[in-house]
Amino acid sequence: MTVLQSLTETPGIWTLDPARSTLRFSNKTFWGLVNVKGEFTDVSGQGEIAPNGAVSGHLEVPVASLRTGIGKRDHHLRSADFFDADAHPTLRVVVTGAEPTDTDAVDLRAEITVRGTTAPLPLTATLDRVGDDAVRVTAQTTVDRTRFGVGGTQLGMLPVTTTLTADLVFTQ
Repeated sequence: MTVLQSLTETPGIWTLDPARSTLRFSNKTFWGLVNVKGEFTDVSGQGEIAPNGAVSGHLEVPVASLRTGIGKRDHHLRSADFFDADAHPTLRVVVTGAEPTDTDAVDLRAEITVRGTTAPLPLTATLDRVGDDAVRVTAQTTVDRTRFGVGGTQLGMLPVTTTLTADLVFTQ
């Protein structure tokens, strides 16, 4: 039995536990020599497993919670050059379905909205039970940030792809 199948035995709402969850990003800079890493420190969301086994959910990510460890860079990433947090304060991920691929992995049908632009977000996630009332969802994907109007490329210093890594715990 897959983890997803075992979860359908207890349908209902699953709420993100922000204290046990992380949403990180990384992007190479300086012509691929340096890796800028950061985290969104404020993430909320929930998932639902319907009695028929259908999976749905969403994450809300305030852009203002972006942290790289360098305040000036964080401020610049929140500016109109990148995420434009004043005009688009929230990133959103919406999941509309899941298909098991093996005992602990699923392909999620998802979309991400950044700067008001929504696009498909290909995700294969690993599911793990964490006790009787929690599940960990781990996923990593690469997105083309220019698809969402997230700029910043100057003289090839910042490649267009960004890696997103999620380690999310949901409780019922």
